[in-house]
Amino acid sequence: MKRKLRLVLLLVGLVAWLSVAVYGYTQTATASSNLETVTIGYQKADPVDIARQRGELAKKLKAKGYQVEFKEFSDGAALMTALKSGAIDYARVGDTPPVTAKATGTDIALIAAGATKEYGSGILVGKNSGITSLEQLKGKTIAYQKGTAAQYLIIQALKKAGLSTSDVKLVNMDQSSASVAFAKGSVDAWVTWDPYTSTAQVNQGAKLLTNGTGLTKNRDFLISTQSYAKTHTSLSKLLTTELNDDMTWANSHHTQLIAMLSKTLNLSDKVIKKMVERRTYSMTLISANSSIVAEENAIADVFYQDGVITTKVDMKTTLVSDSN
Repeated sequence: MKRKLRLVLLLVGLVAWLSVAVYGYTQTATASSNLETVTIGYQKADPVDIARQRGELAKKLKAKGYQVEFKEFSDGAALMTALKSGAIDYARVGDTPPVTAKATGTDIALIAAGATKEYGSGILVGKNSGITSLEQLKGKTIAYQKGTAAQYLIIQALKKAGLSTSDVKLVNMDQSSASVAFAKGSVDAWVTWDPYTSTAQVNQGAKLLTNGTGLTKNRDFLISTQSYAKTHTSLSKLLTTELNDDMTWANSHHTQLIAMLSKTLNLSDKVIKKMVERRTYSMTLISANSSIVAEENAIADVFYQDGVITTKVDMKTTLVSDSN
């Protein structure tokens, strides 16, 4: 009799537990279904990735009714393709992908921009190359990546030296291939940005022939599509504000940031320290009268003049007004 009673009590307890579990699951599922999903594309160690790893942005947006999903991409071109297809709602890219995308008909929207990264961007030469001036690049083989900040930088640097792209041999390579070619001495110079510049400087003793000062700002941009941005102006403001909070944290917590990015990029603390300490992190909304729009138009004009793009564009048309 006692055995039967224990069995009945056990069954009652099990039913009660299952009821609570199902109720809890239902409540969680209901709560989750009330959140609007926002998908953000990023690349390793960029501002969005910093915010992703820190974790505060997702928490704060969830409190406002948004479920943030992060998707990692290898380069700006892949990000632009994903944005155009609707696979992501926002993308963190450099300053040239928006220009080339606009020129090819992608209806992008510039949302926000970061601080300059000019000090970590530039033209690398080997420590024993003997090249000490831009003028000495004439006739040299230079690695760069088409459609990126490196393309704009090399065009501007050559113009500054009184040269043109026809005076050098430009070799289009992705960053990994260019890194190998530069290390082997297969190319005379390499146009790139951090952490590639800091890695080559620290590990190979490479010299930065010139950084981006006076040539390019090489900012981070947060972009979306016009259709999405016009119906999510409040979200864009919220996302920018929270990203900037993470960037403020990054500026004041270099030790933690260096440890985070060192692990993310699988690079030494020394390399990451060099990268972090020569830049400032920020993310602010772009207004119609912002000088950043002029910077983007300068890139568009140079690319059009040099035949990189075949359509002349006005980047001011990518902005979304508050009235939308």
